[in-house]
Amino acid sequence: MSDTNRANRPRRVVVKVGTRLVASADGLADRAFMSGLAAQIAAVRADGVEVILVTSGAVRLGHRLMFGDSRKLLRVSDRTAAAAVGQPALMSAWANAFEAAGVTTAQVLLTQDDIVHRGRCVNLRDTLDALLRRGIVPLLNENDSVSGVDTTFGENDNLAAMVAVALAPSDLLVYLQDQEGLLSADPSQHSSAELIRFVGPDDDLSPYATGAGGPESLGGMAKKLEGARCATDCGIRVVIAGGNGEDLLGRIMRNEEVGTCLLPRPRIPSRKGWLMVHGRPAGAIVVDDGARRALLRTDGSSLLPSGIVEATGAFQAGDLVTVRDASGLDIARGLVNYSRAETDLIKGHHSSEIAELLGHEGADEVIHRDDLVLLHD
Repeated sequence: MSDTNRANRPRRVVVKVGTRLVASADGLADRAFMSGLAAQIAAVRADGVEVILVTSGAVRLGHRLMFGDSRKLLRVSDRTAAAAVGQPALMSAWANAFEAAGVTTAQVLLTQDDIVHRGRCVNLRDTLDALLRRGIVPLLNENDSVSGVDTTFGENDNLAAMVAVALAPSDLLVYLQDQEGLLSADPSQHSSAELIRFVGPDDDLSPYATGAGGPESLGGMAKKLEGARCATDCGIRVVIAGGNGEDLLGRIMRNEEVGTCLLPRPRIPSRKGWLMVHGRPAGAIVVDDGARRALLRTDGSSLLPSGIVEATGAFQAGDLVTVRDASGLDIARGLVNYSRAETDLIKGHHSSEIAELLGHEGADEVIHRDDLVLLHD
């Protein structure tokens, strides 16, 4: 690697691999692919790059172990049971592949609560940092057996983005799939489909967000692009590439043109990244045009009570809320200093009136600028 490429290489990378790469259509682990990727990860690690692997495949492996060759569609209970059966098989296959490459691995199973809950997120971040410092590759997957409607990531593509942004702040997120990258059209229907090399942070991705990957997949390209946009909005470069390329990760580390590169916005602090990926705001605050302009200024601003028009939801002090303008557009989210009831009492008033209105002293800001992140349209 040249000195220039070495200087520009990412320090930490999250790599996400999909079910179609990890397991064959008949539900068997693709050990050749796993061995090849493990060797590539070992090589980039030897060059000083920390790698976290987010892996799908447990449901497909477990489905075969439970139902044989049957391809019946999975009920929710079948899916969670298959995940429980397939997860040990998935981790065993990866452990064997990495062992052959001289690398130790660790299993980390997550639900969305592990990232949404700030304390658990910090504890997990410390755990991942400790593993990476010791040269261990964390293998992450959603804990499908216990994830419910309110705690699921929906797809490992979103999990990988949330990990890269908030749990293990990374410089690069790589999605490996069974196609060479983001294509201009569905290649099964359009033979003229072409690979899109670069996507800007303001480019419209909706024409490409179609289709799911298969019966075990929950999102397909739509979820992948949703996760990718989340990462780029937080300042993380994303590469979507075919997973079977030779020396794929090495070429990406050397900044060669591989697959599709989604260019990021400027990097934001990790705490604001956590606010960006936090999944469940407890309420919303509607602001007037003056407050909207102040929040969207380049130098940023805190949200003061004088600019608040309305509050909705049952939020308490310290909860995450969405900030909307008068047209209903979500413009920001942040940690609120007051409950919904207190916000209703002080909205439209100056900060100097807070103590009199509430009967006690409080923060001048309803949301401080350090606890607020702007949302990109």
